[in-house]
Amino acid sequence: MIRDPEHEKMPRKDLEQLQLERLQAKVRVVYEKVPFYRQAFKEKGVTPDDIQTLSDLTKLPFTSKLDFRDNYPFGLMAVPHDQVVRIHSSSGTTGKPIIAPYTQGDIDTWSEIMARTLAAGGATKDDVIQNAYGYGLFTGGLGFHYGAERLGASVIPTSGGNTKRQILLLQDLETTVITCTPSYALILDETAKDMGIDLRDTKLRLGFMGAEPWSEQMRGDIEERLGILAINIYGLTEIIGPGVSVECPYKCGMHIAEDHFLVEVINPETGEQLPYGEEGELVITTLTKEAQPVIRFRTKDIVSLNPEPCDCGRTLVRMSRVTGRSDDMLIVRGVNVFPSQIESVLLAIEGVEPHYMIVVDRQHVFKSDELEIWVEVSEEVFSDEMLKMENLEQRLREEMDSVLGISAHIKLVEPKTIARTEGKAKRVVDRSEL
Repeated sequence: MIRDPEHEKMPRKDLEQLQLERLQAKVRVVYEKVPFYRQAFKEKGVTPDDIQTLSDLTKLPFTSKLDFRDNYPFGLMAVPHDQVVRIHSSSGTTGKPIIAPYTQGDIDTWSEIMARTLAAGGATKDDVIQNAYGYGLFTGGLGFHYGAERLGASVIPTSGGNTKRQILLLQDLETTVITCTPSYALILDETAKDMGIDLRDTKLRLGFMGAEPWSEQMRGDIEERLGILAINIYGLTEIIGPGVSVECPYKCGMHIAEDHFLVEVINPETGEQLPYGEEGELVITTLTKEAQPVIRFRTKDIVSLNPEPCDCGRTLVRMSRVTGRSDDMLIVRGVNVFPSQIESVLLAIEGVEPHYMIVVDRQHVFKSDELEIWVEVSEEVFSDEMLKMENLEQRLREEMDSVLGISAHIKLVEPKTIARTEGKAKRVVDRSEL
């Protein structure tokens, strides 16, 4: 469903004019209100008057996650504190958390963007939406909650965890839409089966999943296990939270809310802007954010952009599934390896469960890096004859060698060996960091 045809189906020329007007206004705001940006602009030799076309975006400085931490907590804010009505933040597991303040205008804008997001994936006011994203400082829970209410749907604010209770509520309250991470969708299915429940027998029909990388193979697995249409979403705490982009049921890329977010793809090494279709690092500029506007934020997410109109009728640019992060990329024996590549191999092979761990060992002084992949196998395979296990291990090793271009040690483990997490799944362990 197209909730806002005026913007979602806007002719490209009109949309770009709207983007330019909003960009010019926002550049002037940050130059006048945010000392960090005023200094960054001066170092680049640019002023707001220099932004005359969208192509002038490349004259502006980048913003990085480090800039947020260096200006912690409110150094990037563009409004007085008395205009801030809510503050979210990231987990801060790798340093100071990213602080995300919102004005009432930001909350209203975000709510409408999220209502649009849900509608784009196929949700309606008649749905019962069980929101299993974490509430609190994490943007996912309240982002989806406000969007679902704006849409007019019924919301069950379960937050994350307490999985058995989630399943009982899902049954009893006749949930039709689930919002959660892909890994938690698999936990729901696994727990339901332990309870003797098949989620395909419930009213559940649709899921909105993001907050962690996941592959097409995992999507297929989730859709088969839960009996749903699984929609991919994308967002960042630094930008707004969820709502930056979302798939429609055609599942041919995530439509970016371009009337609110100006996007580009750059070469992560040189910073050079790349043309449509080429894969690189996604960079986002906020066009309507009030409390903390962001100029050319380097997301580290590797994507490509497609400007062709979609069969759903939207004219918005679509971004590909995130294939990896430039800062999450593993370099093993000189070869670039993304966890998503490993996942795609694992989930394409029968007898393998969608739970795995990638272990990189760089501790050997006189030996090259070792790549070890722990893979859960199904109950049937694990309890079968040893020859079947050996054949599965051999096939996995050959497939990994073919896809990755390097050899990996495969360790088959029994079902439910690898730890489950109810938040974002941790897939990679670097022993050199332990």
